[in-house]
Amino acid sequence: MTRAFDVVLSLAGLVGTAPILVLLLVLAWFDTRTPLFRQERVGRHQKPFILVKFRTMRPDTQSVATHLANPSAVTPLGAFLRRTKLDELPQLWNVLKGEMSLVGPRPCLFNQAELIEERAARGVFAARPGITGLAQINGIDMSTPRLLAETDAQMLRGLDLAAYFTYIIKTVTGAGRGDRIRQE
Repeated sequence: MTRAFDVVLSLAGLVGTAPILVLLLVLAWFDTRTPLFRQERVGRHQKPFILVKFRTMRPDTQSVATHLANPSAVTPLGAFLRRTKLDELPQLWNVLKGEMSLVGPRPCLFNQAELIEERAARGVFAARPGITGLAQINGIDMSTPRLLAETDAQMLRGLDLAAYFTYIIKTVTGAGRGDRIRQE
């Protein structure tokens, strides 16, 4: 049901934000020389896919969950991109390709064994991962694997068209705070 909306909205988003995407690519190139960040993530049915985002941390940063990352690795532009959630815009390409949905559980890393186990036990991997969802608008991140998996499962049980658009609207209007980075 939501796949058609994913295709239409992600295509419209990519076209509509094209000038912003180009501007951010240029700014990010000057910031890190590698504006796009690609990382293998756990997708639907636990199949791997390559997630694309704007780079917000120095290129030499260790590949760990955001809540474990060193806060000093975030660049000044990266901090702005994270705060405004503009770093997520390239994921519209993942949505258009069918690897992700606009709404769904945030895709985790393969080394997040506890979260994978919790999500698998609750059937969360039957759904496409998403850019936003119930956990994101409520500030629940991957630092609490059990709570995140429970929230993801709750969202998927109640995911209808009204909820789908509610999560998108709340995200665009600033609900949630994005992926939290630990403080030094």
